[in-house]
Amino acid sequence: MQQSMVGRQQELAVLDKAFQSKEAELVAVFGRRRVGKTFLVRAAYADKIGFEITGIQHGTVREQLQHFTDRLNYHARPMLPFSAPVNWQQAFQMLVLYLETHFKNKKAVVFLDEFPWLAARKSEFLRAFGLFWNSWASQNNVVIVICGSAASWMITNVVRDKGGLHNRITRRIHLSPFNLYETELFLKSRGVRLDRYQLIQIYMAMGGIPHYLKEVEVGKTATQNIDQICFSPQGLLHEEFLQLYPALFDHAEHHIRMVRALAGTWQGLTRAEILKETGFSDGGSSSNILEELVNSGFVAAYYAFGKKKKELRYRLTDEFSLFYLQFIENKRSEGAGTWQQLAQTQSWKSWSGYAYESICLKHVPAIKKALGIAGIYSEASAFYLKKSVLGRGIQVDLLLDRNDQAINLFEIKFYQVPFAVTKEQADTFRLKTAIFKAETHTTKQVFFTLLTTFPLVSNEHSLGTVDVALDMDCLFEPF
Repeated sequence: MQQSMVGRQQELAVLDKAFQSKEAELVAVFGRRRVGKTFLVRAAYADKIGFEITGIQHGTVREQLQHFTDRLNYHARPMLPFSAPVNWQQAFQMLVLYLETHFKNKKAVVFLDEFPWLAARKSEFLRAFGLFWNSWASQNNVVIVICGSAASWMITNVVRDKGGLHNRITRRIHLSPFNLYETELFLKSRGVRLDRYQLIQIYMAMGGIPHYLKEVEVGKTATQNIDQICFSPQGLLHEEFLQLYPALFDHAEHHIRMVRALAGTWQGLTRAEILKETGFSDGGSSSNILEELVNSGFVAAYYAFGKKKKELRYRLTDEFSLFYLQFIENKRSEGAGTWQQLAQTQSWKSWSGYAYESICLKHVPAIKKALGIAGIYSEASAFYLKKSVLGRGIQVDLLLDRNDQAINLFEIKFYQVPFAVTKEQADTFRLKTAIFKAETHTTKQVFFTLLTTFPLVSNEHSLGTVDVALDMDCLFEPF
């Protein structure tokens, strides 16, 4: 098993167990575009892969079958090359012939990358693949790895399949972007040594996508790197948004419309509010679009504290999509140097606060570890109130409702310097805690918890107001 790879140790272990298994294995690997799925599989199996093919996006059945044949001839190198089959069932029969001839006494790994692209409509690919697995592969010493960026398609058509692949997946890997701990390791492995404040700025713009992070250059600040990668016409992410969603979804314009609606609010939207903003009708189509965005990791669903399931809220959590819609889209023609100017504006300050909150929500396990409650069951949620019994409303973007009769009520602040609580802020913090207690009638101990970028400066206003103080370092803990 590959050990030098940065991060992904759990995923590598899953793939290694599949290879060491005495039984046939059907492994499904899914995750969003550019997250590193192909790299992971190749790193884990290296020269063990006996056959590999990547589907052709929007390819016809004839094109896919010819491509399959070309790949089979590449791997088999027969004296007499295979001719293109007339259908997928015949194609898999050719693959069986090759595997039985070349892998009699050793384990074979078959890697079908961009699986959804191979399974074009009316191609009968899934039916033929199901027959291949059930009639031959499941009874032989093979690992079949199927991989796809269209995560929702993979879940619906493979993991939850009711036909020939029903309950056939033996192991699954949903590959997520790097967290901050892994991002720091990854960039250090490439010689990039930035402090954590700089790393968080990079993460806020592009998230933990390895393919994006590879573009970060040594010796440049976060601002310089973001400027080059996102705003330069030659930058990798300058046109990425225009390709991202169409590569994952059919009729991607509907998904983009929903993403735009969610990008317009920092509190998230209920399903009813999404329908109102987008103009979609209340039916299966809109539900499918929303589910696909959630399954693909662009949108997160969460409950507001004390609310019923019907008030489930959805929040756009893909860092790059948020950054693109906020800054890049309307500035694409302005070129290099744009971000160095934008990073000084009030809109940047407003956005950075929200983006930092979003990152914190993704790193709740690290926060729990810092609080010393990693082993205690807790539920993360938000709390919004337009008007309270005390005359004003409050917004709490993160609270942890713990099973040890306590609640952490978070105030998240993104500052460029150590944070010192003012008298006005202290009054606001105490009022927020009082309103929360009065409105929820909770009998639990409420700890007002401050999560800043740099450490809290203890003063007369923080004493007796802030129960727990954390800073960005806690977000870089492994979990």
